[in-house]
Amino acid sequence: MADNKIAYSPEGNPTYKDYMFLASMIRVRARDMLTFERLEQMLQSGSFEAAARLLAEAGWPNMQGMNPEKIDVTLAERRERIFHEIGSVIPEDEIVEIFRLKYDYHNAKSIVKGEGAGVSTAALFSKAGRVEPRKLLEAYEDDDFRFVPPALGKAMTEAKAVLARTENPQLADFVLDKAYFAEMLELAEVVCPNAEPPHWLLDPEAQDPFMIRYRNMLVDCANLRTCVRCVRMGKDLEFLRQALVPDGGISAEYMAQSTFSADGLVPLFTATCLQEAAVLGAAAMKGGSMTRFEKECEDGMLRYLANLRMMYFGPELPVWYLTVEETNIVDVRMILTGLQAGIDPQRLRERLRETYV
Repeated sequence: MADNKIAYSPEGNPTYKDYMFLASMIRVRARDMLTFERLEQMLQSGSFEAAARLLAEAGWPNMQGMNPEKIDVTLAERRERIFHEIGSVIPEDEIVEIFRLKYDYHNAKSIVKGEGAGVSTAALFSKAGRVEPRKLLEAYEDDDFRFVPPALGKAMTEAKAVLARTENPQLADFVLDKAYFAEMLELAEVVCPNAEPPHWLLDPEAQDPFMIRYRNMLVDCANLRTCVRCVRMGKDLEFLRQALVPDGGISAEYMAQSTFSADGLVPLFTATCLQEAAVLGAAAMKGGSMTRFEKECEDGMLRYLANLRMMYFGPELPVWYLTVEETNIVDVRMILTGLQAGIDPQRLRERLRETYV
């Protein structure tokens, strides 16, 4: 625990009441979050400079005159500041770790792909993870993962062996994807179930800890994307079985079989937040828009979290907040760099994520 970390109960096991202070903090900070309307105004502004000015008026850093590299640095600094500030007051560190986790595995995949292609992928590294990217690269090159989180080090060792044996970076990616969600589950299980009051009146699935449900939904979303992409690439059932992540809310084997069945995947996602994404995914398998499908996958998750953001006494509100902040950062980068590059605003609008603020 960091020296400046707020101490909660003497036993070290937070209860749902320990989230009340954080909820108040988030409510204040949420005023700087970008609504879809504000993002639309930025798109309609007609120029990069005008969009950057509107963003600064909303309380974000002033990025007028910045090139794409400086924009990336500025947005990365904002993300890191948010992670640090929330991490210093959140009752359970594992919640922020779950958000950092994907950047560690992104860096790991970039390192493995770089070795497979024989090129440096340092430009793709993110500093938002738990491990500094250069240290991760050195650990990989030296086969010395003593100072890397054990699960990540083990996954990188296995991915490196798979790459050496098969010369196929995609198969190494599968190893890292499965390790990512397995480590996420370990972190989610540590988040104390006692941090949540009985939410069953608001959420009928709340007999299971929220962080477990949240992680399982991320797995289902990732697997849905994998199914659609595999069909688009002409891959067979056995390849799909290798690619899917196990232990989500929906059986990976059931998803694999349904992908190539007459009924397809849509029935598996009926009455879930990914129902519309599954419908668009079925269309994408037949040549429909991948952009609309990918966008709906994220929008569906955001809608689900937005419906839970009034729960002040558990992890739901901070997870919603961190998710929307990250979505805002992605949208802002796309708008600013897109306008700067002269891309048609309509094309950018098609990729714009809803914020549900």
